[in-house]
Amino acid sequence: MELPQLDRETLCQWSTLSYPDLVKELCALFISSELIPKDDLNDLIDRAFSRFRHKEVVRLSRLKNGLNVLELWHGVTYAFKDLSLSCTAQFLQYFLEKREKHVTVVVGTSGDTGSAAIESVQGAKNVDIIVLLPKGHCTKIQELQMTTVLKENVHVFGVEGNSDELDEPIKTVFADMAFVKKHNLMSLNSINWSRVLVQMAHHFFAYFQCTPSLDTHPLPLVEVVVPTGAAGNLAALPGAALPLPLQPSFQKLSWLLA
Repeated sequence: MELPQLDRETLCQWSTLSYPDLVKELCALFISSELIPKDDLNDLIDRAFSRFRHKEVVRLSRLKNGLNVLELWHGVTYAFKDLSLSCTAQFLQYFLEKREKHVTVVVGTSGDTGSAAIESVQGAKNVDIIVLLPKGHCTKIQELQMTTVLKENVHVFGVEGNSDELDEPIKTVFADMAFVKKHNLMSLNSINWSRVLVQMAHHFFAYFQCTPSLDTHPLPLVEVVVPTGAAGNLAALPGAALPLPLQPSFQKLSWLLA
């Protein structure tokens, strides 16, 4: 698939959009109308964000000395992963219903992915979700978020070892293509492209909120600090989607905070 290219005119148009509308425009670049008609795509994204506590879904909080914080915690589980997983689950259920298919989702978690994944698909008739959580390595609230859901399609198991160690048997399972095909297995971990796609909106939205004008040449620089574990959020850095004259401003967007 060829990577879409964005020009300055498109960026200027996007700069005034709400966060949900920005997600719709970004997703439409990669999801053709033949795959999901535009009206259906917009409805799925609106449905995904309907349970968020803040009416704007994502909000930029302006602090002192030019420091800003992008609030990504207004979802059901208070984790930024609610944003991408809520959309991914809607896309998944859309295709499953059309094809009359059922899948089993296998997720390994260090805490927030598991609860966000569960919330996104709990009660879905075409999805069963199996979550493996490392006993003693999640916060109490994360553990409760995962183990107190009573929907029949949610299955949570505590395992020995940390999240990196529990990833190994999951990788082994998905390497067995015959087993994966037989049981219709899939994952909602960070390897899922849909998650990366939706997370691109975080960077665009933050940039537009922090930049007073897009009329300068080159575009203004914005420094973004991303607290991270495995760099899943950072993988959505959108610099490569811009034409070469605009790339330098976006390529310096993110500084990795270990």
